[in-house]
Parts: sequence; structure tokens; C-alpha cells
Amino acid sequence: MNPKEKFDLVKRGTAEIIGENELQKLLESNKEPAVYIGIAPTGIPHIGYFVWALKVADLLNAGFRVKILLADLHAALDNTPWEVLEHRYNFYAKIIPPMIKAMGANIEKLEFIKGSNFQLSKEYILDIFKMSSITSVHDCHKAASEVVKLGNSPKLSGYIYPLMQALDEEYLKVDMQIGAVDQRKIFVLAREQLPKLGYKKRVELMVPFLPGLIGKKMSSSTEASKISLIDSPETIRKKVKSADFEEGNPDNGTMAFFEHIAFVLLQDKNEKLLVERSEKFGGNLEFENYQALKKAVKEKSIHPLDVKNTASQYITSLLSEIESQREELEKLEKLAYPTS
Repeated sequence: MNPKEKFDLVKRGTAEIIGENELQKLLESNKEPAVYIGIAPTGIPHIGYFVWALKVADLLNAGFRVKILLADLHAALDNTPWEVLEHRYNFYAKIIPPMIKAMGANIEKLEFIKGSNFQLSKEYILDIFKMSSITSVHDCHKAASEVVKLGNSPKLSGYIYPLMQALDEEYLKVDMQIGAVDQRKIFVLAREQLPKLGYKKRVELMVPFLPGLIGKKMSSSTEASKISLIDSPETIRKKVKSADFEEGNPDNGTMAFFEHIAFVLLQDKNEKLLVERSEKFGGNLEFENYQALKKAVKEKSIHPLDVKNTASQYITSLLSEIESQREELEKLEKLAYPTS
């Protein structure tokens, strides 16, 4: 794979890349650049995570060394109770690898890192103090506002969060960070502040959000909007069946799943999407790409329920390896998210 092919693979499906020219030069000069994504163990992971997991697979295929930061201290700064922090880390550490594997990634090539293993070092803490002395409260608030649950009376912890995320780029020794579009202001902060400490600025890559089944954003805090990675096949079927989907309108979370995830995986395998229907409703249909499915939805030549049924089957298939570990995951989940 030449540098242009690698660049095209890295860029596909992204919302924005800050430093595209830097990325091109990186791919031309470095045979194995490094990248990381930070995942804070807060709410129960959902299929919206597939979007960044798919990008992790792309980066591995493009020759990157990929580091997954399981950011336990970040979770605490974002209001995860300290008493369940280690349990949530354990739950994420168990459920994230098979989820990434389902996207076609070789998880043996991934490096998983626990945040507190390096973020409590003397050197790291000193750099946090240094960064706090050159960063205004206003800039910290702006950077954290779309990521951290600040509320009406923000805690100091929420302002430390973006400083640590910026500094992680240096301590993880990476060339690029990836995250969702809500991370943009933190990425900008990192590029502005790290050079003031004598560290280089990094390339910042953003992936889009997967819309919720109900509403605009799939959220861990809104049960009806999301499909958790640990949901049973029956729960998945019920949730997708109840999802928003107006006939003739492809602007919904179910269709976004096909656009951002399913068709990307299918096209990488040179496969078509099979929609199974009984003969009395016209028989099975095949779609080569998302645009063909979107056109059929707009023309009302396929019913929303047929699309939903196919989505349920596809999601269940992707989660099959997680399903095989259900007993252990449910034990970890009960510890991580105890009922009140």
C-alpha cells in the first residue's frame, strides 16, 4: 500500500482531520506511525463505538501502531464514582477487544493501556501543573464543554480533563489522536498548548457520531436511543423495531448504521447487503452500496420494517463474539453498574 492509498484509507468516513498535510507527510516519511484513541469507562458501551472501532481497523491496515487508552482517571474526572472506577475499567477491558475484533481488526496488533498506569507519574503530574499555569479557565471550559458533564456548577475535575487528554499525546508517544467530533475543541487545545511545553503538535482525526435509534445522538444515558454491546439478540430486535423510521425518509439512526458501518464492512469483503423478505412481499433484495438502499427507501420500494429486521440481524451477527462471553460480562457489568 503506497502513501496515497494509506491516506485514502485513513481519511475515509472521517468527519474532519486537523493537519491533513501533516498526515500526508507522516505517511510518506514514517513506515509505522503511532496513533491513539482514549476511551473513558463511563456508561455502558453501545454500537456507536463501532464507528471509531472501524477506524481503528483502517489504521491498522494502513500500517499504524494503534494504542487504545482505557482512561480510568478521565472517567473519574467525568463523574464516574471512584468506588466503581476499577470495576468499570475491568468491564471495558473485557468488552472492547471483541468489539474491535468484530470490525475486522487484528487485536493482537493493538496495545491496550490503562491511564492511571502512567498518569500518576511525577513527570506527568508536573506537566499537568505546567499546562494549568498557561491555560485559562475559559479555554478549559470551552474545550471540555462538549465532552465532560459540567452542569450548572462545574467541578474543577472537568477542567483538568482536557489538559490530561492533550498531554496524553506526548506521554503515549503518538503522531495522531482519533476521537469523535465532540472532541474537536480538546484537539485544538492540544495543538495550541503542547508546543508551549516544548512538545510537538499532533494530527487530530475525528469520526462522526452514530445517530440514536430515537433522537439525534446515540447516548449511553438514553436507553431507547442505543443498542448496548451487551444487549441480547431479543433486546436488539425489540429496540430496532421501535426505532424512528418514517417511510420514505432515510434520515434516521437505522440507516446511519448501514451507511457508516455495515456497508463499509461489506464493501471491504466485496459483499452485498441481503434483505430477506417473504415471496408475498416481493422476495429477497440485494444492495451493492448505501446509495442503492437509500434510493429504495426514498422511493418506498422497501418497507422500513424490512430494513429494521436486516439491521437487527446484522448487529446481532457483529456482536456474536461478545454474546459468547455474556456470562462473564454480566458479572462484570453488575459490579461496574450496581443498581441503587
